[in-house]
Amino acid sequence: MPDAAAALTDLRLERPAPGVVRLVLDNPAQRNAMSDGMTASWVRTIDELVADREVRVVVVTGEGSAFCSGGNPAWIAGEPDAEVDYLRTRMIAFYRAWLSIRRLEVPTIAAINGPAVGAGLCLALACDIRYAAADARMSVPFVKLGMHPGMGATYSLPNAIGEAAARELLLTGRTVGATEARELGLVTRVFEPDVFAAEVLTIAEGIAATAPIPSRYTKVALRDGGHADFETAIQWEALAQPITLATADLQEGVRAAREKRTAEFKGV
Repeated sequence: MPDAAAALTDLRLERPAPGVVRLVLDNPAQRNAMSDGMTASWVRTIDELVADREVRVVVVTGEGSAFCSGGNPAWIAGEPDAEVDYLRTRMIAFYRAWLSIRRLEVPTIAAINGPAVGAGLCLALACDIRYAAADARMSVPFVKLGMHPGMGATYSLPNAIGEAAARELLLTGRTVGATEARELGLVTRVFEPDVFAAEVLTIAEGIAATAPIPSRYTKVALRDGGHADFETAIQWEALAQPITLATADLQEGVRAAREKRTAEFKGV
């Protein structure tokens, strides 16, 4: 298949371990703001990863001291005389481009190595798991910039941390540090900066080593807060679990547990 790492702008694709893909936002001069070139590269890369059966987990992080400072300010404020419908069309396209990571059925990890601001934090919210470096900072300061929140913030943030906490962050625009972010449930774990990348990679390798079919089905089951009710959950599980019981990986997992060794899952 085509090489997703070829000819990318402001974005790097790395494969640091079997089954692990790391997407590095690489525009450090603008604190990894989402440039037009980065956006186009992101869409093309996600399209290719969706079809790549070798991928078992995707990690998103930033180059340098920031995770992502959000949309390009010159783009956001660059057309003061544009018509509203034109701007709406452009914003929808921008949202869909970056939120395309939600199309991936493999687990995704946001490795928040530094400030994650506005659309940058929304990108992290689009991932399944979020980890932060101890010196990372997070905010959704849309109202402080004179604009309504975007890129799914009014859905994703309440879904992640609850309505009350999300309302406070969205209406004040204040910044939270990594420790408070963990207390809110915005991130699940915090690591010291000098070991952050290595710790996240270790976790990603662990995910990549699990059976990929149940991993994908579990991600789908948990998407957007999970099932609507208990009955829906057990109906889904009563279909999804037998699918995995019919796989060769299930037999390998049982044998490995019996033989007290690490299972070698093939995704079949």
